[in-house]
Amino acid sequence: MSGGVDSSVSAYLIREKYKSCKGATMLLFLNESLGISSRHPCCSRENIIDAKNICNMLGIEHEVINYMAGFEEQVIKKFVSVYEAGGTPNPCIDCNKFMKFEALLSHAKSSGLEKIATGHYARITKDSSGRYLLSKAKDLSRDQSYVLYMLSQSQLASIEFPLGDMTKPEVRELAESLHFTNARKHDSQDICFIPDGDYGSFIESYTGKRYLPGDFIDPEGKVLGRHKGIIHYTTGQRRGLGVAAASRLYVSQINSEANTITLVPEGESLLARGVIASDINIIVPEKIMNLNARVKTRYRQREIPAIINQSDNNELIVEFLEKQKTPAIGQALVIYDGDIVVGGGTITQILH
Repeated sequence: MSGGVDSSVSAYLIREKYKSCKGATMLLFLNESLGISSRHPCCSRENIIDAKNICNMLGIEHEVINYMAGFEEQVIKKFVSVYEAGGTPNPCIDCNKFMKFEALLSHAKSSGLEKIATGHYARITKDSSGRYLLSKAKDLSRDQSYVLYMLSQSQLASIEFPLGDMTKPEVRELAESLHFTNARKHDSQDICFIPDGDYGSFIESYTGKRYLPGDFIDPEGKVLGRHKGIIHYTTGQRRGLGVAAASRLYVSQINSEANTITLVPEGESLLARGVIASDINIIVPEKIMNLNARVKTRYRQREIPAIINQSDNNELIVEFLEKQKTPAIGQALVIYDGDIVVGGGTITQILH
């Protein structure tokens, strides 16, 4: 329970369904030594108090569990290392994978509880064979199935998403009818441990390193200008480059070894015909062969048609039916068959 309206309403719905339950807030990041973004918003005193107050209203126990060491090791360090390598990580997926649905679920089981429930907008169902399926939420504007593609069958069997069949307005209306003080509380929009959105400053403060400026170059290697350090840029970026040109320029490649960033104008040179993804998880079917489906290469992207194959190296080879703007290495590739999440992986290579 983060102290927000979604997890609070989820707690109410679970209490109504099972009668016996407890609330838990994960303490993930609280490092006062950093000069910026030092307090994880989900772990602020205010939010913890909100979560406790909701549990008191519902008559259920509440606990705060310290997962700071695991969060730093599994989420923050990976976030930093991927940026240092020129990629664009997705820490929300790593938090779900390692913290919520591994560490917290393990804690619940060891405490004698059967399941965990969260305020995610997604749905879990079963097919005719009894296999668990992960599907999009009823409220597509809030759907979070993209960041849940890594869930296994055993995890899906032990998770509930009470808000999967609700819209956000319905959630807020229910919270107001229950007199929850957080019914109209604003949702968090940024990466939780970087609420000001300045990733570069966070990485510099966290590592204590100075990331050297380097050259912006064109595909032929001609120097176009100077960048302020590769951690400040991501593939596809066009704002804040500070390079004068006759047409808009976009980041197409980040070379951490050479400390260069390649810029290209919008057009064919910015497009990719596909991607390769590794560290994959397939929910259904067992193996993917010549699957004609739709994919997303970032959270807010519209789905695009593609042909997907699973290689012998346990990778996904994805060929877009039409070329797309170059995705960012480090982001998730998620496959959809209608509303159902087939699986996904982490983008490791771009096919041009």
